[in-house]
Amino acid sequence: MTDEEVLAEFRTARALLEGHFILSSGLRSPTYLQCARVLMDPKRAQRLCAELASRLPPPVHAGVSAVVSPAMGGVIAGYEMARALGVDSMFVERPEGRFELRRGFALEPGQKVLMMEDVVTTGLSSREAIKAIEEAGGRVIAAACLVDRSGGKADVGVPLIALLKLDVPTYEPESLPPELAAIPATKPGSRATVAAV
Repeated sequence: MTDEEVLAEFRTARALLEGHFILSSGLRSPTYLQCARVLMDPKRAQRLCAELASRLPPPVHAGVSAVVSPAMGGVIAGYEMARALGVDSMFVERPEGRFELRRGFALEPGQKVLMMEDVVTTGLSSREAIKAIEEAGGRVIAAACLVDRSGGKADVGVPLIALLKLDVPTYEPESLPPELAAIPATKPGSRATVAAV
């Protein structure tokens, strides 16, 4: 799949939005990728994640025995990635503000894990999820995402493999360009805004 073919999947799903958006990092952006919409079609979700799985370096592809994703946004993508790799799928969630494994999920000490996200912007959620996985005994050998909207600049602490890399501008709320400031802001994400790191 080419980048344009991946973007076409987002456009077809009406998941590539333009306007003035408040990201979960607290930053503002004129573009938002609503992965929930692109993943709501099971065949599309399977197709995109299988393509991403085919791009994993061979040592990662052969080495992982579980995929762990952060809830909410990463759950479907993580499940489909686990299906493509033929391994277990689990997720971490924030019942009290910090990611943790729950629901009977458990990792063996040193178990090699792929952490799977839907979209990476600053890398904050990914780093928090990786920390929780490691606290639960896993060893994250790589991370993957459908879209890296940092253009490859986000540092998650392990190699990050993206199906699509976009360099989408983000702005601090007090530093908006006039054309963005003129549009009312909306918060389409699933979690409360946090301070950017």
